[in-house]
Amino acid sequence: MIPKTMISNEVYLLPLNDDGSPNVPGEYIYIAPKSRDPLTIRFAIEGTSSICRHGSLWVNIPEHGAEFRRDKFREFKLVPDFNRTLKISIPIYEAGAYAFYTTFAELPDLANHLTQTNGVSKVKTKKTPLYYIDVAPRLALDGRPLPLPALSVFSLVSKFVGTYPQDWDRHLRGISDRGYNMVHFTPLQVRGASNSPYSLYDQLGWDAGCFPGGEKDVQKMVHSLETKYSLLSMTDIVLNHTAHNSAWLQDHPEAGYNLTTAPWLESAFLLDSKLLELGYKLPELGLPTTLNSVDDLIKIMDAIKKEVIGTIRLWEYYALDVDRDADAAVEAWVLGKATFPAGSLGPDGVDGLGSASRKEQAHLLIKHGLVGMDRLGERFRRRVDPCIAAGILTAMFGRYEGDNGDTADQAAAREKIVEALEIVNVPFYEEYDSEVVEILQQLFNRIKYVRLDDNGPKQGPINAESPLIETYFTRLPLNERTAKHKKEDLVLVNNGWVWGGNALVDNAGPKSRVYLRREVIVWGDCTKLRFGSGPQDSPWLWEHMTKYARLLAKYFAGFRIDNCHSTPIHVAEHILDEARRVRPDLYVVAELFTGSEEVDYVFVKRLGLSSLVREAMQAWSTGELSRLVHTHGGRPIGSFEVDEIMGADPRAPANESKAASNGEEKKLSREIVRLIKPVHVQALFMDCTHDNEVPAQKRDARDTLPNAALVSMCSSATGSVMGYDEIYPRLVEIVDETRTYTSESSTNPVRVGGGKGGIGGVKKLLNQIHTLMGLDDYDETHIHHEDQYITVHRVHPGSRKGYFLIAHTAFPGYGNGNGAFKPVHLTGTKARHLGCWTLEVDTSKEAREEVLRDKKFLRGLPSRVVDLPGIRMEMKGDDTVISVRDKFPPGSIALFETWIPAAEHSTGLDTFVTSGAKAAMQELDLVDLNFLLYKCEPEERDASDGRDGTYDIPGHGKIVYAGLQGWWSILKDIIKDNNLAHPLCQHLREGQWPLDYIVGRLERAATKEGYTRLGKPAIWLKERFEAIRGIPSFLLPRYFGLVLRTAYMAAFEHGISLMGSNVRKGQWFLQSLAMVSCQQTGLVQSASLYPNRLVPSLAAGLPHFAVEWARCWGRDVFISLRGLYLGTGRFDEAKEHIRAFASVLKHGMIPNLLGSGNTPRYNARDSVWFFLECIQDYTQIAPDGLSILDETVKRRFLPYDDTWFPSDDPRAYKEESTVGEIIQEVLQRHADGLKFREANAGPDLDMQMSDEGFNIEIKVDWSNGFIFGGNQHNCGTWMDKMGESQRAGSKGVPGTPRDGAAVEITGLLYSSLKWLGSLSEAGKFKYTGVQRADGSETSFAEWASLIKDNFERCYFVPISSSEDKKYDINPAVIHRRGIYKDLYRSGKEYEDYQLRPNFPIAMTAAPDLFDPEHAMHALCVADTALRGPTGMATLDPDDMNYRPYYRNSEDSDDFATSKGRNYHQGPEWLWPTGFFLRALLKFDLKRRARGDAEGRTEAFQQVTRRLIGCKEMIERSPWAGLTELTQKNGEDCPDSSPTQAWSAGCLIDLYMDAEAEQAELESQSLPLR
Repeated sequence: MIPKTMISNEVYLLPLNDDGSPNVPGEYIYIAPKSRDPLTIRFAIEGTSSICRHGSLWVNIPEHGAEFRRDKFREFKLVPDFNRTLKISIPIYEAGAYAFYTTFAELPDLANHLTQTNGVSKVKTKKTPLYYIDVAPRLALDGRPLPLPALSVFSLVSKFVGTYPQDWDRHLRGISDRGYNMVHFTPLQVRGASNSPYSLYDQLGWDAGCFPGGEKDVQKMVHSLETKYSLLSMTDIVLNHTAHNSAWLQDHPEAGYNLTTAPWLESAFLLDSKLLELGYKLPELGLPTTLNSVDDLIKIMDAIKKEVIGTIRLWEYYALDVDRDADAAVEAWVLGKATFPAGSLGPDGVDGLGSASRKEQAHLLIKHGLVGMDRLGERFRRRVDPCIAAGILTAMFGRYEGDNGDTADQAAAREKIVEALEIVNVPFYEEYDSEVVEILQQLFNRIKYVRLDDNGPKQGPINAESPLIETYFTRLPLNERTAKHKKEDLVLVNNGWVWGGNALVDNAGPKSRVYLRREVIVWGDCTKLRFGSGPQDSPWLWEHMTKYARLLAKYFAGFRIDNCHSTPIHVAEHILDEARRVRPDLYVVAELFTGSEEVDYVFVKRLGLSSLVREAMQAWSTGELSRLVHTHGGRPIGSFEVDEIMGADPRAPANESKAASNGEEKKLSREIVRLIKPVHVQALFMDCTHDNEVPAQKRDARDTLPNAALVSMCSSATGSVMGYDEIYPRLVEIVDETRTYTSESSTNPVRVGGGKGGIGGVKKLLNQIHTLMGLDDYDETHIHHEDQYITVHRVHPGSRKGYFLIAHTAFPGYGNGNGAFKPVHLTGTKARHLGCWTLEVDTSKEAREEVLRDKKFLRGLPSRVVDLPGIRMEMKGDDTVISVRDKFPPGSIALFETWIPAAEHSTGLDTFVTSGAKAAMQELDLVDLNFLLYKCEPEERDASDGRDGTYDIPGHGKIVYAGLQGWWSILKDIIKDNNLAHPLCQHLREGQWPLDYIVGRLERAATKEGYTRLGKPAIWLKERFEAIRGIPSFLLPRYFGLVLRTAYMAAFEHGISLMGSNVRKGQWFLQSLAMVSCQQTGLVQSASLYPNRLVPSLAAGLPHFAVEWARCWGRDVFISLRGLYLGTGRFDEAKEHIRAFASVLKHGMIPNLLGSGNTPRYNARDSVWFFLECIQDYTQIAPDGLSILDETVKRRFLPYDDTWFPSDDPRAYKEESTVGEIIQEVLQRHADGLKFREANAGPDLDMQMSDEGFNIEIKVDWSNGFIFGGNQHNCGTWMDKMGESQRAGSKGVPGTPRDGAAVEITGLLYSSLKWLGSLSEAGKFKYTGVQRADGSETSFAEWASLIKDNFERCYFVPISSSEDKKYDINPAVIHRRGIYKDLYRSGKEYEDYQLRPNFPIAMTAAPDLFDPEHAMHALCVADTALRGPTGMATLDPDDMNYRPYYRNSEDSDDFATSKGRNYHQGPEWLWPTGFFLRALLKFDLKRRARGDAEGRTEAFQQVTRRLIGCKEMIERSPWAGLTELTQKNGEDCPDSSPTQAWSAGCLIDLYMDAEAEQAELESQSLPLR
């Protein structure tokens, strides 16, 4: 036998929303692969989502072996399918930032008439924004994977390392010996004149001082790093500036922003130059060159106003040249070149413009006539279009006829236009004034900071070496090399940064004025590079910087993008793409100071940044440091399993069959499908960076140790900088410093523990632990802050092994005491003490001065790490209590290894508790699952004789179901949000009562008849709960969640597997609806279908209609049955309910309330017609469905006899009839006419009903075939609310009597007659028709024909009054036209004409009664007027009786609403939505040509769009269903039954119709695209 190999394929499921956006909170999609194998991204799109209309998914993920190109997208057509979720699986082979978008044609608004096209017009498609998928790099070291959270990075400034290779080797050995695994080098290129590592003279040349052999030395160094020292390497890449003395600038000044490439900088350069000039002239102006006070500065500022601002005429860059523009306007007028732009003239036209005020004329010029407003530039760049100005003159004076003509002369015209131009200039001068104020303020603040402020550099005298201002511009020398350029080319703007600037705006671009307003904190040694919008704008620069990036990627495993926030993002994209071509698994980190998390995400997503640099030294207190550690520490201990595996089904790969047949090893692939979870951006969390002050400056030098330890405990990449471990006394100044590094770790071998010369020995242990935890995914952490202390406990989620740190921080003022620290209780946890250490540092003035006096070497302060006997450990059973001893001063840490005895095999425990559930559920049927998953409070009480109810969670309340769904409805959000603070989690930590409840409930049920199969799930749950009972209580919520999720998913999936293939293969929404059939169908002792036999029954809704008489309603059952039973393949249950209600037929009606057949009540005129419709559906859908007509049922009452008797009467169930005979009895009794008074009429039957209401009369009007019934005292259709308020006077007055011929009854009647007529004609129904009261015979077909001939005439309200004579209407009563009446000939005529959502029921049952154009118009009206987010308004909002808020408890004086009388007078009911959408789909398809595939798809999409609210509702409902009704616009209705059978069933009906329509299309080979 050929052995089989299992291959795991990681699949990440990415659902897309209706608008094409990813259904991931924050839209940040980050994937860290678990292995080096390719992963698969699987897009999931609802089959008729809006983006499926002419839709395509576009991805730039390359095929295997192809090169990634950011702008090269592959197309995947989105082929619509109403009943399925489209899934597109795309393998990803390498790390990077990938993008996708969709294109689609927007769905037009629903309209009465289709837009006619000539067939050649191109479909206009819309493109969504780009969305990004970031795949993390797969780093490796020593041949083993190195996940990003395992990184320990060490930062070096290369120029301080010393001589290569001797000093370099010494330091690199010391870094490796301390347990770091990556070195970050500041730029290693040739530096510019300032000697700053970030001001590069030549990007392609290596620093000869470090690497005399150039690139070969770099190659050797990097190779040595990895092979000799087990260190990866990372370097900075500097993209947005170059050294101001870079030689290549003299050849390529176009690579910068000069006055040719950026002419908008002319005014800023002029101002800069004049300010410099003023600085040199201060002595001759008698002004101070040394500023001693603000008064001195004010003198300088006055000089700036006079000598600079006053002389450079800066306003000319803002204002119009009035003389120039006036002359041009007059000239254009004289030449007859006047124009009037579209929209510029008012209603009075040219005459109105001529008589307008000068201000109004100026406004026209401002709005329509200005040119040169796009940017600043040369003086008087702004001007007025002379032709438009000439238009104003023409309006005022007419066409120019010469100075001797009748029109004004040129001088007069010029005078008028000058007046208008002066007004146009006013806002420009205001703009100028405002900018000058800003310029002066910025100059004042900067000069004050530089010269006077205590926290500034206090630069001293103003002279050539220290100018008045830091110049914003580099002025290239005039020499042979630059002689070929214009003088404007040789002025280049310098780079810098702006407080609070928008990182996505180019500060030197045409849209920014920060250089003019002096808002830039400039780096005078760095010239800003101008990339433009693409390589075409600066070809040499793009090529040069691309070579630079590729060169770096050739050697270094990672990049740190310097000043990423000010690097043009499209440039960074290109550079990283090129670098990743060289090194696909490039680790990319960046510092981002955008000031906006939202903007940070833009950079992270588009660039695929692996980590953002974050720094612990930014914290100003222990509390803030705790917050930072919490941010980067990982998820909380005991977190719910967030890496949710959706499925792991083995399957043979499609391409493996050939290999197997050739006798090769057969391979099986296992898909592990994971949801993409929202994540925070990964961090490179540094204890300190080379940019910021060290603890000896900013805190207390002793804090070096606890700060480093806290960082090392975080679940992220971590790092440090040379000088931190060594306790350097201050920040190393990277520009002017000339000394080289020293480190104790570079001199002597590093041993774990205490020692002199810094914290290297302890850092080694911390780094080793950090790397171990990162490699093994220790990602759960508990951080606690208490006064001066922070504790961190980081554990592995599987093994529960961990490390525990106590850190006593050292901020200024903490002294030497222990501080306040309470003993730590580690519940259920054992600990091994790894060590206690404290850092002692000599920070005396003498020590600092000695260290700083060293002119050759950078040295640390005298220090030592001392071992402490600083903690006390007590073991109490499996608990550990840790407290600090007498000496544990600031700067101390204690470190422990921990484990949980009860979870020593918890990796196996995870496997155990999540396995075997499917097998345990395998024998259950859907009734068993009803008990296992559901049972609301009344049902649970009923099943336990009142003993048991649903579980009550302290602080939360009762769960909605006793079964697993009740728990899962809470847990799903707890797990999603990892909400360990939820009352359920707290309750589980306090005790194991929920475990006892769940198991005990099932064990008791399994002993009862009908539920014995529940024994296996009970055993499975008991075994899993027993396995987790011994773990510490703080972990119980996690494991409880694992067990419950496993059990729930297995039960739910098993339930789906027991249903029809349409459900099994359907999308999630259909499956969720289908499970409502399981939810609503179960064994209820007080509400069987029969008086003497317990069978499952269908509830109308939960919990309001769950038990006893309130459970089974004839109307609700048969409105729900088609969807909940026939649509799910539950044919046996469907038949049982049909037979049960057939057995209680009386008066030719089925009961409204079944009462288990004991006390049926016959007051629903419509129920029997839904009943017949369901029998018709059963015969057409169920296998051998027609045979039901021949099945016999025993009769509760006698056929054709209205006598009532109790169920124990001998006559009960004595007679029997076939279902076919019962159908005939229904029709014959109605043909005869019904007139009876309800049995047992009176207050005991219905305490709200008036006496007249108990009288039932139903008859056929043989002039039109319609059935009429009811009166103004009862309400015999589904709108059955009876007035109940004595106070309001509404008791016994129906809210909606709906007497007469209700439109839905007429449609259902016609449907039954047409069906029976066809059966009769085919010899499949033994009756041919009915006998009228007068003895004459009428066939089914004749009766149906009579209805059809009269329906439109009697029910349609014509759109145009010109059509009125064709219809039976009263124009005086009409409120809306183009609709179908709700009633015909009711007791109140106006009620006939009310717009309600009942006509779509008739449309669905009997579409051929309706004129298709009329039907579509009426549906469009209903769509606009009645349709809410989820339900249909039960009355037209324009109706005077519209009351959309149902409050059953209201007992007011309001006749319309008191005691909820307005139940059906406006509130939005959900079940009519199903019928409305079915009718809409039916008639929308009907009006489209069979070959119009796109149009037919649009019809499906119109329906899909209208399902969004229902989908959202079922997702968020704890009842896992759709509510009975909502208030206006979908607002929650507290009195509504939260899950109603027909609300779900009628939407399954819709999916059934859609599938049938699609099947018909496919049978004709018509594509859906």
